[in-house]
Amino acid sequence: MLEQDSTKGNDPDRVVIGAALTGALTTRDQCEHIPYTPEEVAEDAAAAREAGASVAHVHARTDDGAPTFETEVYREIHEAVRERTDIVINFSTGAVGEPVESRLEYLSSVEPEMAALNMGSMNYAKYSESREEFVFDMVFRNPFSEIREFLETMNGHGIEPELECFDTGHVGNVRPFLDSGVLSRPVHFSLVMGVLGGIPASVENLAHQVRGLPEDATWQVIGISRDQWQLIAAALAMGGNVRVGLEDNFYLPDGEMATNAELVEQAADLARDVGREPATPDEAREILGIG
Repeated sequence: MLEQDSTKGNDPDRVVIGAALTGALTTRDQCEHIPYTPEEVAEDAAAAREAGASVAHVHARTDDGAPTFETEVYREIHEAVRERTDIVINFSTGAVGEPVESRLEYLSSVEPEMAALNMGSMNYAKYSESREEFVFDMVFRNPFSEIREFLETMNGHGIEPELECFDTGHVGNVRPFLDSGVLSRPVHFSLVMGVLGGIPASVENLAHQVRGLPEDATWQVIGISRDQWQLIAAALAMGGNVRVGLEDNFYLPDGEMATNAELVEQAADLARDVGREPATPDEAREILGIG
């Protein structure tokens, strides 16, 4: 059905749909549907699962919405989600200014099935054209030494790494870790597109990123803001997996603000339009080699 050079290690007939439920920077002032508490995250994970998601990507929040890296909060989220649904649980490890040690602590203590791992440093910003100024402007620091620490911890606790690549060089950054054996094949890539400071969101750039992946890799696209839907349509046609959710984008293609479950439902409908079915969590575990 699909050419092997674009499908890579994915399943051409099943699509793994991820749901990024919270994010670290989004707030209810921007979108009232963003979950904060462990119970709210769990309810959204269960609703996303019913809509067609097989992976829930989680950033922990305090009850008032501030980012937190406390192990106990991640533990509460993990337990609450698992009580409600069989969805694959994927923890974020990304942060600006948070020590590596605290992020390693909740990974090793809670042991989610997957964890995201940023594969390189970059400028990370958002610019407002109407205000002609930056909304935020930071350096997202992810040196090789820290990437290795995360991989070693994940290896020691049976956690599958999901390699988040915001630019072309980040894809190439896997080479030394594969060569040294701290990262084993097949590898799982998230191609993040549309962050200012990283690769711009376009179908041409998505095709370029996919061509640079190992032949046995699995991959998903993560499109930021409303460019997401064009990228998802292209990724689905190419045999890729996809991620939606309020971390990345608040809106349906028609401009209506959505819930996490509604975003997943839209992605599932698009998948069926190109002859692919959303994978169940167990099918996703098989595709991604989890467990």
